Parts: sequence; C-alpha cells; structure tokens
Amino acid sequence: MGKNTWLLLRGLTRESRHWGPFADKFAHALPDSRVLALDLPGNGQLNKQPSPMSVQGMVAHCRAELARQHIAPPYQVLAMSLGAMVAVAWAHEYPKEIAANVLINTSMRPFSPFHQRLLPVNYGALLKLVVSGATPEDWERTILRITSNHAVDDVLPIWLELRRQCPVSRSNALRQLLAAARFRACVTKPAAATLVLASVLDHLVCVECSKALAKAWQCTLSLHPSAGHDLPLDDGQWVIAKVLESQIGGFK
Repeated sequence: MGKNTWLLLRGLTRESRHWGPFADKFAHALPDSRVLALDLPGNGQLNKQPSPMSVQGMVAHCRAELARQHIAPPYQVLAMSLGAMVAVAWAHEYPKEIAANVLINTSMRPFSPFHQRLLPVNYGALLKLVVSGATPEDWERTILRITSNHAVDDVLPIWLELRRQCPVSRSNALRQLLAAARFRACVTKPAAATLVLASVLDHLVCVECSKALAKAWQCTLSLHPSAGHDLPLDDGQWVIAKVLESQIGGFK
C-alpha cells in the first residue's frame, strides 16, 4: 500500500511557498505520508495562467495536475480560506477522492453572511490597495497586518521576494475573489472526515463562520485563542498538534 497523500492549499493570491516552514514541519510530523503543496492557477509558479472564475474550475486544475504527476487518490487536504472552499467542493463532487479535510479559517455560503466572511473593518484598507496603485510593499504589509497576529519582522521581506518572483496580476486577484464570492457549498456534510480549525482573533474572517460550518456539518471544531487568519504562520505547531490529536486522514 502506498503512502497517504496530504495536499496543502492556500488562499486568495497566496502560493505554495507562503506555507513557509510549516510545510516541512507538517511533513516531518507525518513521516509515513507524502505532503504536496499545490499552487492554484494565477498564483506562484502558475502566475501567468488565468485563475478560474469558479471554485469548481480550481478543483479541475488540481485533479489534472495530480493525474499529470501520477499521484492517485484518495487524498487528505489541509487548506486555508479559498483553498478550503476548493477542498469542500472537491469532496462533494468526487467523494471517493477526498478521505479527509482540515479546513482552516474558511467561510462560505450558505452558512455565513458576507459581512462575516469579510469583516467590514478591512473594507477601507483593501479598497485603498485596489484603487490607489499601491506598491508591492504596501500590499504585502497590509496583508500581513490583516492576516497575522504574531508574525515576526522577517516575514515581510520573504513575502516581498515571493511577490517579486511570481507577481499575481490584478485581474487574477479579482477572478479569485469572484470565484470565492460565488461559491456555495452543499448544505449536507461531505463524506470526507472533516476537522475545522479557526482563530478566535481572526481579523479578516469572523470566527463565527467556522463555528456555523462545524455546527451545520456536526464536525470537530478547535479554536485558537490568539492567532490571526494565517493560523499556520502564527502557530503552525498548534495546527499540527490538532491534526495529530484528531487522527484524521488515517495516518496511524
């Protein structure tokens, strides 16, 4: 029997390298599993490709890429935000392919209203970035401020370098935002084992979104008391510990 395969999926305009040290730490904690971080079209090494305008289109890309690499299902998925929407859509559309999902600080219709899915306190800052022709440093500094409560100073130059190497176009950012806004999950829980992780002090997405999803699907919810939206950045060891405690994905 082959290794379990864990897929890591990031959120809006983020790429696989934004996992930082977390990806290696996660792989080290699961030595009997293959851990693969995927870029969604429009991000990272795929930044020249147009981003799909639907979450289902992102699912199609991931399935095609794994087939190209001859990595067969079933898969376990750990995903944040938009990436978690991809994981949920995948599990619903192809239930035999997804064995387990770990969903981090996500939000989706029909479980949560828009003002919880994107907290109003961010509207001004994000609008300013879009309309003012902000510099790359303005972009990354704002994203870091909104998504992290504990990030150290050396994260910003790393993110700036990733942006310099693989910039995400404004059109692709808007296409991803549109895909996220349009996505609507099934009311019924997918067959995949599901663990929901969320940050109480998430300043981008209200924690009530994760609570509503976990309640609707009757799945395990664990709350971090102080981390921000980018939970793997702020406390990756906590994320790993919760996955191990849950024994999700059949890694034991």
